[in-house]
Amino acid sequence: MSKPHESPRNKMVVLRMTKLDSLMVFLRASKKTLLLIVVTALITLAISATISVWLSSISNLHIPSLGVLRTEGVEAYWDISLENKTEEIDWGTIWLGSSNDSTFYIQSIKNTETLLYLNTTNWKPANILNYMNFTWNYNGTTLQPGEIIQVTLTLSAPYSSSFIDYLTTNNVKNFTFDILISTSKYNS
Repeated sequence: MSKPHESPRNKMVVLRMTKLDSLMVFLRASKKTLLLIVVTALITLAISATISVWLSSISNLHIPSLGVLRTEGVEAYWDISLENKTEEIDWGTIWLGSSNDSTFYIQSIKNTETLLYLNTTNWKPANILNYMNFTWNYNGTTLQPGEIIQVTLTLSAPYSSSFIDYLTTNNVKNFTFDILISTSKYNS
């Protein structure tokens, strides 16, 4: 038979107290282990937070750029109606790991059919050209006298640790370069 003071509620309270006592005994016996776990977790969180902040600042690296456009044997315009001559390309802000395009129209001013050639010079700072990728979509077709074609130049910056090191070591805040589109091969 059950004793009068052992109600179901009292049994639950006694059981909870027993479990709590067991937990306290375990915690006292494992104090050093628990302290080591807590310290390790806090150090891991601190290191992770530091690395996250550092990586977020690196991923936001960007550099403004300007390109001077020179032409020989052709003329470049922003519009198909040939009213706004293109002499400078503001690439805007180049973000690491991305590319910027600039589209304009080229008109041949030669009196014979010709091919187009592209060259870049005067990169400032000079070594940045080792990291940048500069292309165009001209496919090598022959231009007839007075013919107008649309051309897109693409400037891209890699997301690489060596480029990031170059930018930070040399404190690069912007860069410029000259673009030459001509009707004869340019030897630099």
